[in-house]
Amino acid sequence: MADFELHAPQGANKAPKRVGRGSSSGLGTTAGKGNKGQQSRSGGKTYVGFEGGQMPLYRRIARRGFSNEPFKKEYAIFNLQQLEEKYADGETVDSASLTAKGLLTKNADGIKVLGNGEITKKLTVCVDKVSGSAKEKIEKAGGSVKVSSAESAK
Repeated sequence: MADFELHAPQGANKAPKRVGRGSSSGLGTTAGKGNKGQQSRSGGKTYVGFEGGQMPLYRRIARRGFSNEPFKKEYAIFNLQQLEEKYADGETVDSASLTAKGLLTKNADGIKVLGNGEITKKLTVCVDKVSGSAKEKIEKAGGSVKVSSAESAK
């Protein structure tokens, strides 16, 4: 065999089945589709979720009301106890410092500080939301709270 005589191996290339070309072809009359029924008809296909004429599940279950799921905001939540442990006196608590200290890891829509725990250090807190008790405790310790303007405008 010469190098320039290239061909596919035996049995690699088959002629396609020619259906519906007379009874003597072996695939005439019903063309391999069996007798009668939806699958034998031209255009006889069903849609995804078709249940043979029974009312499909997606139509049996009631779908009512409004869901706020696509619009909800997820806040990264921090307690005063965590801020007391990680921050020194006089530091600023914001998204950059929280990330630098390893507290803020996930990508959240905002930051909220809650009042669980006690705080003794004078901190400047610049976040999106602060609970009433947290604000009171921070100010009592001599710190200040700045809520971002985007949230306070709402």
